[in-house]
Amino acid sequence: MTKLLGHNKAGGVAADQLRSIIDRVERLEEEKAGLAADIRDVFAESKGNGFDVKAIRKILKLRKMDAKQREEEETVLELYMSHLGMLPLFESEDE
Repeated sequence: MTKLLGHNKAGGVAADQLRSIIDRVERLEEEKAGLAADIRDVFAESKGNGFDVKAIRKILKLRKMDAKQREEEETVLELYMSHLGMLPLFESEDE
């Protein structure tokens, strides 16, 4: 409740600050919505050009990770897949 008492300052400084904060956040939310629409358009374009959007999203996720984090995730995934019989235990040299 103490934070709300700032409106008692001379000249309404706290109210002006609050209004400014709200206005800035609203503008940023509008920009964010615009960027999200642009990103959707790029994915739609890529799909229209025959690219696999799921694969592109996965690549984007992987590129955000550092190499060690990516390696750890791949190792765990391979281990789990191996335990579920989804990967061969060894590959034949005949193949």
